[in-house]
Amino acid sequence: MKPMHFLFAGLFAVSAGTTPLLAQPKRYSLDFDAGKYEPQTVTVNGNEISIRAFERIVYVANPVDTTYQILNIYIPEGYFHGETINGYTARSAPVFFPNRIGGYMAAQPATAINTPNGRPPGNGTPPQGPGGAPPNGMGMGGNRGPSAMALALSKGYVVASAGARGRMTKDAQGLFTGKSPAALVDLKAAIRYLKYNDEAMPGDANKIISNGTSAGGAMSSLLGATGNNKDYEPYLKDLGAAPANDDIFAVSAYCPITNLDNADAAYEWQFNGVNTYRRGGPMQGNNAAGAALTPEQITVSAQLKALFPAYLNSLQLTAPDGQRLSLDNSGNGSFKEYVNAYVIASAQKALGSGKDLSAHSWLTISGGKVTDLNFDAFVRYQERMKTPPAFDALDLGSPENQEFGTATVDKQHFTAFSASHSTVQAPRADEQFVRMLNPMHYIGTKGTQTAKYWRIRHGSKDKDTSLAIPVILATYLQNKGYTVNLELPWDRPHSGDYDLDELFQWVDQLCK
Repeated sequence: MKPMHFLFAGLFAVSAGTTPLLAQPKRYSLDFDAGKYEPQTVTVNGNEISIRAFERIVYVANPVDTTYQILNIYIPEGYFHGETINGYTARSAPVFFPNRIGGYMAAQPATAINTPNGRPPGNGTPPQGPGGAPPNGMGMGGNRGPSAMALALSKGYVVASAGARGRMTKDAQGLFTGKSPAALVDLKAAIRYLKYNDEAMPGDANKIISNGTSAGGAMSSLLGATGNNKDYEPYLKDLGAAPANDDIFAVSAYCPITNLDNADAAYEWQFNGVNTYRRGGPMQGNNAAGAALTPEQITVSAQLKALFPAYLNSLQLTAPDGQRLSLDNSGNGSFKEYVNAYVIASAQKALGSGKDLSAHSWLTISGGKVTDLNFDAFVRYQERMKTPPAFDALDLGSPENQEFGTATVDKQHFTAFSASHSTVQAPRADEQFVRMLNPMHYIGTKGTQTAKYWRIRHGSKDKDTSLAIPVILATYLQNKGYTVNLELPWDRPHSGDYDLDELFQWVDQLCK
């Protein structure tokens, strides 16, 4: 039986992390309307696929911003005629849930068509509402073939992509509405909409697989880590989210920019001693020639590096063979060797595929096997991209400083270190809102349903965050009993959706 429909009747909507805002007078139905669609066709590898496009669905009863709090759902036409696609039926098809969030900016939902090659452009699309330009498109330029959405549809998946508010969105009164944890709350509300309407539409809402890149990868990880946790309930209730759960089945996360409260220390653990930097990417500006750290920044780097071993050791991580992963006060130890082993495995895979690695003198190759890697030399090859602190900037200049603002304060510090070393007068964010954006605080905790299956990809040449961050996330999940597939693809920079065939093979293995 389909659950009884619910319509939020409260008087106020609370922007997550902000003060109450007077709600829009209109209340939106949470019922999925199966008759309100547009026939569309997507083309994958020369094959045309007929789909039904249910676009711009407002997924909460009491939205704050209908520019972003909308959902696009795409369903293969065959499911409405009793067909089987790739072994799936209308009842068993998994639901692929990609987001377009980048840099913690607002994002509209992705579309199956109306974009070049079926995908959004690599540097995002022009602004379409309050809050600045949307972020990078899905994949951030990593994939130039069919879009993830189009390929998913060809595999017989139902595809649902939700928009979400971001760090710069404002209401008509000029108050910020998208600070932490608004984007995550929005995506959770969209998940609840899908689960609430599971009986009314094709697809199995108990098999939702999230997908995202960069900050979107962080959101994908958070969806997987925080399912049904009560910390988010007040914000979901105030938006009029559907009365359903928000846990998901599996997580696909590309280069997740996450664990922000410890990311500065992790970055300097890796890059301390590399005293030049070369910025890149839409959020970092560009200095192609590179620049040198100041003496003050070199001091900060050493101070932050010194903080990392205590954090890492507090996690009590263990390798699959039972070895305790730890660091000494200088930052060396079994954890560093463990990260190094992931990079060696990446190099071995590249070598096995025919890539010539002979130019890298810091690799030891014997008999067609990569037997060792000088990690410190490898890091110099990577190059530093960010100045210390990489995320909680002392001058409040980072996107993350803006993510942790409030309705009336645009930017705040979110770590004790930067708050105490700030070069500007600045408040510190509420610790709860920082906590709510770190999956590490929720994985496997009481009252939380963490996704069982995880696929994490972080390029070996991605220096937007430390390699330690995805390794910590994956290892912590494994130690808690979850199934994790982590790789650091060789020489891959900050990007996503570059291995879609492998991604969907993984999904099929889980769902069939």
